[in-house]
Amino acid sequence: MTNLRVAALAEAAGTAALLAVVVGSGIMGERLAAGNAAVALLANSLATGCGLFVLISTLGPVSGAHFNPVVSALFWWRGEIAPARLVAYVLAQLAGAVIGVWLAHAMFDLPLLQTSVKIRASSGQWISEGVATVGLLATIVLGLRAHAKAVPALVAAYITAAYWFTASTSFANPAVTLARSFTDTFAGIRPADVSAFIVAQTVGLFVVAMLSRVLEPGTAAPHERSAHPLREL
Repeated sequence: MTNLRVAALAEAAGTAALLAVVVGSGIMGERLAAGNAAVALLANSLATGCGLFVLISTLGPVSGAHFNPVVSALFWWRGEIAPARLVAYVLAQLAGAVIGVWLAHAMFDLPLLQTSVKIRASSGQWISEGVATVGLLATIVLGLRAHAKAVPALVAAYITAAYWFTASTSFANPAVTLARSFTDTFAGIRPADVSAFIVAQTVGLFVVAMLSRVLEPGTAAPHERSAHPLREL
């Protein structure tokens, strides 16, 4: 198993890079789209999918390339990472996400410190976040079972698609959700709307955690077996 400090650093760096891609491509897409939101979203989704593929492929062997607290929590539930690693990963992901937003602002000569005013508050968007999270986690669980080496492509393809078929544009990540409240750009979310998104994502995590016993009958909860090293992609 990779040293915890090195793995946590990889999680922080990977999450920072992910947010730089999400926010930066949103800024660039909006600037070049001349008011066409569909073109801006297309640019944003394609850049995010490509970025995810690269980041998961390169950092998977180091940390597992979670970049997402609900992914780390699912692996903890499945007994594949220890509680200490879960805490380290989540803290690294949260810190990295905010740094990534600031990096995107710096690259586009924008004020580093911002607060979003973009409203994302509706039952449809909350349902979308639950669906998006279930889909992402199920893609990872089933992908690891079917063909682990394909997981980077599977996750990238799923997120690219989910940008378009969900009303929320598929945040599916508490660290990403929180960090995007600190950017008043295309990718932003109003701070007041963050908690509802995270609740929906947590519900999605709970659903997949329960279903994982059905999807993989041999999988037991952490208290039913000893933890083993983090699965590397």
